[in-house]
Amino acid sequence: MSKKEFVEGFALKSGESKKRSEELVNAFLQLVEESLVEGKDVQFVGWGSFTTKEKEARKGRNPRTGEDIEIPSKRVIKFKVGKKLADLVASK
Repeated sequence: MSKKEFVEGFALKSGESKKRSEELVNAFLQLVEESLVEGKDVQFVGWGSFTTKEKEARKGRNPRTGEDIEIPSKRVIKFKVGKKLADLVASK
């Protein structure tokens, strides 16, 4: 599902206009994004949670040349599905 399709579905479910629905979806996504950038977890009980994790620097290998390389550390986003959503998807 694309963002456009999601906004259209949100508009149908909420009774809002497509324009207002897009504003609300964008505000929601912006809040999640800002929270993760600040290092805060975002949890939706039963649905899932977004967390950030620091991946340490490590050695790797360039697959094209076979040369050893140093992969720098970075912060990544993890999503862990909640039990209710996992059970719902598994039952379909």
